[in-house]
Amino acid sequence: MEAPRTPSYRTTAIIVASALFMEQLDGTVLATALPTMARTFGVSPLHMSAALTSYLLALAMFIPASGYVADRFGAKKTFRLAILIFTLGSIACGQARTLPFLVVARFLQGTGGAMMVPVGRLVLLRSVAKADMVSAMSWFMVPALLGPVVGPPLGGWIVTFASWRWIFYLNVPIGLLGMVLVTRYIANFKEPPAGPFDLRGFVLSSLALSCLVFGLEIGARREGVSPAWTLGTLAFGAAMALAYLRHARRTAHPLLDLTLLRLPTFGISVASGALTRITGGALPFLLPLMLQVGFGVSAARSGLITFSTAVGSFLMKLTAPPILRRFGFRSTLVYNALIASALLAVCAAFRPGWPMLLINGLLLVGGFFQSLQYTALNTVAYADVAQDRMSLATSLYSTVQQLMLSMGICVSTLVLAASTRLQGHDAPHLGDFSAAFLVVTFISLLASPICARLPRDAGAVMTGHGAGLPHPN
Repeated sequence: MEAPRTPSYRTTAIIVASALFMEQLDGTVLATALPTMARTFGVSPLHMSAALTSYLLALAMFIPASGYVADRFGAKKTFRLAILIFTLGSIACGQARTLPFLVVARFLQGTGGAMMVPVGRLVLLRSVAKADMVSAMSWFMVPALLGPVVGPPLGGWIVTFASWRWIFYLNVPIGLLGMVLVTRYIANFKEPPAGPFDLRGFVLSSLALSCLVFGLEIGARREGVSPAWTLGTLAFGAAMALAYLRHARRTAHPLLDLTLLRLPTFGISVASGALTRITGGALPFLLPLMLQVGFGVSAARSGLITFSTAVGSFLMKLTAPPILRRFGFRSTLVYNALIASALLAVCAAFRPGWPMLLINGLLLVGGFFQSLQYTALNTVAYADVAQDRMSLATSLYSTVQQLMLSMGICVSTLVLAASTRLQGHDAPHLGDFSAAFLVVTFISLLASPICARLPRDAGAVMTGHGAGLPHPN
């Protein structure tokens, strides 16, 4: 193992989080710039969705293999290579002169992103003591919440005052700095792979996940796509998923080890996190759209309003450790899911007549509780996972996470479209957005009873909750 300088857990978390922020920011900034990019390439804005889906397809295909690659070559080397691939893909995107070139470049970028996030989480899990994990994960989760709210206003500013190509060029200095910091501070944690690479499992999981993600994506965007094509893509993806499940039961070392779901802390976190991630995918989509379409505010102003959720997430990182130490994971997750869901439901009542100060305050508090839920789920998931299975756990967790984020956009879009049609509107009205928020709220509420199945002492070694347990630093 390489022996770089030993950093504090905060330094490690920030290094890993910077890569996550780069990926999260890139996707949300790009969505705002698509109409401008379409004019550059001389194509319809509808066709620009290929630049989004090619990236998602790369994520779906390569995230399952990230754990094996990290075990085979070492987490540090894999993480550094992932940042390099993402950065090179960003440069290629910025140089694109045609849409097909951009689609290929985005796929390359997505290949790096597929390794960057799960391997970055693996670096954190193997670098930080369990007693410091809650604090470290709090820092790690901030970019995931910050990127989607910073992205839209930043994208609007870039396309208004500069070239859209700077959306991609901004990743270059961040990527170079990230590689330097990883080289200097991160150890090359390495576990011998439990078995040979599961090639058949890789093919089946890639087909299943790429078709499911692609089907959800085109289902959410619908324009110009027949329902039969969408349903056919989803059906084929489901068939490949069933084929993978059969394969995983028969092979000794599957690519995605579903037996990890038998661990109560991991399995419950995956199930509850799946519902919570649907909300995580829906909120950054619904809220800016409601403010711009329903309230009539500009993209820049809506970005400033939604930024309040990011402020709440920053406040959370300071208070999550004492909250979890006082109440433990189970109680925190059960009651916090109810509070976060209630604050999400309040978004359905937002109207232009509300004072903006009140809306900002509610979004700030909502961002706090949403961030606390994500941090707790992402931490307790690994409380009982053995070190030699940690890479498999991060691959599986990240795969489910990516699928559910896509599901969140799809669900909110379908509800919004259905309500618009039922009400006979040509475009979504505020009542249609309210319906979408309430449906997503109901899904979010389902996470609470699932979390109630956690053991009372779940993750106690990470928080110091309970008598006679170590106290975190």
